[in-house]
Amino acid sequence: MKKPVMRALTLSMVLVVFCLLPAFTHAAEAMKFGAVDVQKILNESDTGKKAKSDLESLIKTKQTLIDEKGKAIEKLKNDLEKQASVLSPDARKNKEDELEKYVREYQRLVQDSQADVKKKESELTENILKEVQDMIQKIGEDEGYTMIFERGMVIYSNKGIDLTDIVLKKFDDMKSRKK
Repeated sequence: MKKPVMRALTLSMVLVVFCLLPAFTHAAEAMKFGAVDVQKILNESDTGKKAKSDLESLIKTKQTLIDEKGKAIEKLKNDLEKQASVLSPDARKNKEDELEKYVREYQRLVQDSQADVKKKESELTENILKEVQDMIQKIGEDEGYTMIFERGMVIYSNKGIDLTDIVLKKFDDMKSRKK
């Protein structure tokens, strides 16, 4: 008695699946997916390249200051070593204190410079990402996408759904019109 009931249930389930399959297929066809490589846009857009250039310029400026301070410390250290035998204990102590002060200032300068660079990088990146996200949302709405993924999170996708170059071009076009 159990076998006929199981066969009837199985047959019923198969029929339901076959009846619903066209509806699922139609729904799947209506879905449109895309993927965007945001990192590529950050690296290759005109705005991203300018931000990177600005950041490199800031780094060079900070590095120049750090190098100058480091040379001053080295000079002071060498002077102290050369004069150590002729200096009085008090004068030597004063020179050592001065050297320690310069070393602390140098360390503070390095830390502050790193913090400034990190802050500037974060600001530049956040601004670009916000604009890119708005651009992607507009493309999604205008072109009827169901979902657009960030390419870095997708393990596999068909090349046909990659919108990176489209977003990159529209982003550069938008930014050049604003100038």
